[in-house]
Amino acid sequence: MNQLQRCIVWLKRIGHCCGFGIHSPADYAFVRYVLNEHWPYYAYERGDLRGSWLQRKLGRLYLRLANWRQPSAMLADEYEEWWRAGCRSIRFEEQLPEHVELARAAIEQRDMLGRILNAADSRSAVVVEGIWRDMAAWRSLINDERVTVSFDLYYCGILLFADNRHKKNYIVNF
Repeated sequence: MNQLQRCIVWLKRIGHCCGFGIHSPADYAFVRYVLNEHWPYYAYERGDLRGSWLQRKLGRLYLRLANWRQPSAMLADEYEEWWRAGCRSIRFEEQLPEHVELARAAIEQRDMLGRILNAADSRSAVVVEGIWRDMAAWRSLINDERVTVSFDLYYCGILLFADNRHKKNYIVNF
């Protein structure tokens, strides 16, 4: 994705900046202080020089998500350094843990996403990368009865499974 395409995506979503239109205090705080936090975190320098701009952007998001959720275990992936920077006690496993606190999968990994959704509970958060590549698959995920709150960040999406919440999908200018 080139600079012009990024600008177009950002301009299309400009009405969804900084939590505008989000009435839930918990969701607003999540968007404002986890998803769109602009202050430098203590560990941003760890991986800033490697990878594309999108990998760095997602890595920083994953650091903030791990800091917010503090998961005990998750599947091993190429962002381990970022996850560990947000939660030092996290352990990475080769198999999907029985209880999913935080997980990441690409939109193309339908089987993996299905297993993750089956293992999710009210404390789970799932990051789905590449949702812009297959919006129909993303819509089917957010319409799943187990998903209560979802955040569309264009480059990735986040699914939450809180039992006591009404179903809501937010578009966020990330």
